[in-house]
Amino acid sequence: MTAPPRIFDRQAVRRHRDRAAPGFADVDFLFAAAADALLERLGDVRRDFDLALDLSAGRSGLADRLPARHTIAADLSPAALARTGPGTPRVAADEEWLPFAEASLDLVVSVLSLHWVNDLPGSLIQINRALKPDRLFSAVLMGGETLRELRHCLTEAEAELRGGVAPRISPMADVRDLGGLLQRAGFAMPVADTERLTVRYADPVTLLRELGAMGEANALADRERCALRRDVLARAVELYGARYAGGDGRVPMTVDLIFLAGWSPGPDQPKPLQPGSAKQRLADALDTREVRVPRR
Repeated sequence: MTAPPRIFDRQAVRRHRDRAAPGFADVDFLFAAAADALLERLGDVRRDFDLALDLSAGRSGLADRLPARHTIAADLSPAALARTGPGTPRVAADEEWLPFAEASLDLVVSVLSLHWVNDLPGSLIQINRALKPDRLFSAVLMGGETLRELRHCLTEAEAELRGGVAPRISPMADVRDLGGLLQRAGFAMPVADTERLTVRYADPVTLLRELGAMGEANALADRERCALRRDVLARAVELYGARYAGGDGRVPMTVDLIFLAGWSPGPDQPKPLQPGSAKQRLADALDTREVRVPRR
């Protein structure tokens, strides 16, 4: 077996979150919105959970809000994890190497964290194994067209002024790919859907500053270690404003939130019917006439 590609520098991801932790409450609106939406989805699940794990507890704010008797707070960043309440057990854990026993958890959640994982299929498999039979995994991560405006403007500015493009924005998975990963990881009844948010900023520089304050700065493994050139930044800001600014001069940031849910396999779960086992004709249900198409 070959090792998964190293797309992200996980040490850099942790450093960014450590640095962001002291002032994170000032820029946590995106995480709060994602956490509230995930919690609303959990409210539709008619199931009592005993032991829950929040894999993003340092920034999700869900440790005390999950529908479970007990919750373990986990995060890659010890500094972020320190933001959780003192009454909740805390574990500094890497999503790529989960330290939880097989079949030990009833619910696992993650809010805006898994899009920084190199081996997402491997992490999902580990989560599935850590769940007891017929227990729930629910997560939200950034994907789709997230930061599309920033990506386009930075790419064009660098190509114009440098004759080449450095990796600066993370690759984003789409909802179909992520739904397929749930199936590959062995989850039953997988569900993936997406919501688009548009956040408006006074200018692109403020947008970049807040991404850093959130701990979402560039952590690509093959990123340039030097700062973005001033002329490139100025050109990207100019392009951003010219193409995307509204009548009030503010610029948008697109964020696609992809929600995932899946159940660990259990013996009492509904199973799909075998082909040809239907007892009623679809034509009867639709009150129409069935027409057989000749085979070629």
